[in-house]
Amino acid sequence: MTVATSQKQWYVLRVQTGREESVRQALEKRSKATGSDDVIGRVLVPIEKVTQIRGGKKQVREQKLYPGYVMVELELSEKAWFFVRETPGVGDFIGAEEKPIPMTDAEVGKMLGQNLKVDTEEPAIKVNFRVGDPVRIKDGTFVNYDGVVKQIMPDKGRVEVMVTIFGRQTPVDLEYWQVESI
Repeated sequence: MTVATSQKQWYVLRVQTGREESVRQALEKRSKATGSDDVIGRVLVPIEKVTQIRGGKKQVREQKLYPGYVMVELELSEKAWFFVRETPGVGDFIGAEEKPIPMTDAEVGKMLGQNLKVDTEEPAIKVNFRVGDPVRIKDGTFVNYDGVVKQIMPDKGRVEVMVTIFGRQTPVDLEYWQVESI
């Protein structure tokens, strides 16, 4: 392999699922220990914070955006290629067999933007149903009524459900946690 570039670019590594964070730490630790800081830049495991309702309680947790993948910024050379490949838990670079393919500027911007958004914005609300799914109302005036999701408003944390009341379809506006999938 004879690949050399003059600047650091972002590459995607395939790693063992569930070991993304330990691979990130291993890459950073090895680069400092071997003095390869000039070759290896940042190493990221993109995550997002999601809000879920479990047992009637609101929980905020972190979720990996790309399980089984780690993003690494490096200056691609033979030394860097072997350094990364020899790290425990790393499978391979994403790309052709002999030549890893760097991420595009748009992909890098999206990834870094999402990573920064994690720290600054409200956690995303995780809704476990889609428009058209049958649901049961588990709280409020219409408790135990069944209906169909008509509209989801994630920015407001609300769901519009079509419920049959006295033989007529009626839209009911509810909080997302007040309904559950059937």
